[in-house]
This record gives sequence, structure tokens and C-alpha cells, in this order.
Amino acid sequence: MTLFYQFVFYLFALVAVGSALLFVTRRNPVAAALWLVNVMVSLAALYVMMGAHFVGAVQVLIYAGAIMVVFLFVVMLLNLGHGEAVADLRDMRWRLAAGALGIVMLAFLLAAIRDPMPLAGGAAAATSATVVAAPATTNAVAVISESLFRDYLLAFEAASFVLLAAIVGAVALAKRSSTRG
Repeated sequence: MTLFYQFVFYLFALVAVGSALLFVTRRNPVAAALWLVNVMVSLAALYVMMGAHFVGAVQVLIYAGAIMVVFLFVVMLLNLGHGEAVADLRDMRWRLAAGALGIVMLAFLLAAIRDPMPLAGGAAAATSATVVAAPATTNAVAVISESLFRDYLLAFEAASFVLLAAIVGAVALAKRSSTRG
């Protein structure tokens, strides 16, 4: 492992832990949801760095995408977000921290453009004899999808019904509280 790889790995780990702490300390549920999205994206980056590209993509698509959209829909449906609680994101310290993080990420992007394979130890590591190409017949997505839709189809469909029941329950709670007030 190169020093650059270790630094980036620990940086994403630190971002994930810091965002998780900010997620549980926010009073505004919308701000908390945005910090949770940051945790999910950081975890996806860690998965990709460990070579689990499919898991990283699923992490972004399913958790940071679909689940968070449903969560924000329910929060906004129940009207839990309060306008005065957004001030925790308007502080000058957060703006400076976001700007510094943006500059660091831009530096990593420029370093990755300059050396296309920084995580593998540079171009020399890619051309060495120790690198073994995966067989062309292995298709990780096909193996996972066959297992998911053949062996675990009932559990997969049950999970979709549980999510549907949660959304219907949130709508029922919102209608009940709006008719009382």
C-alpha cells in the first residue's frame, strides 16, 4: 500500500466518523439526513478503495440515493423540519470547513489526473508481473443478481413491503395529526 492510498483511506474514514457524529447531534432532521448522506458516500468511497466496486455503487444508489429520498419525503410529509434550526449550517466555521474540504478534494482530483493509478502504486505497479488479470468469465453482478433473485427472492420482496408499510404508516400518522390540529 502506498502512503497516498493510506492517507486517502484514513481521510475518508475520518470524514465518515465525523459526519456520523454530526448526524446524531443535529436537531434539524433535514440537516441530519444530509450528514447521513455524507456518511454513506464516505463509506462507498472506502468500499471502492478496498476493491468492492459493486458494493460501493450499491451503497450510493440504494442507501445514499433511494433510502435517503424516502427518509426526506417522510420528514417533509410529517413537517418535522423547522426553519430556525437551519442556522447550524449557516455558521462561518462550517463554510470555511466546507471550502477547505473542497480544496483538499480538488487536490486529490488533480493528483489522480496527473498519476492515473495512484492507489495501485503508479503505472509501474500496473505493468509488473505480479498483477494477475481476472478471468473474463467471472461476472460479479450476475452472480449476486442470480443469488438475490433466485435464493433470496422472498426476503427481497418482503423488504420492499416493509418499506411500503412504513411509508403508508407515515402518511396515516401525518393525516391523523393534521385532522386534530
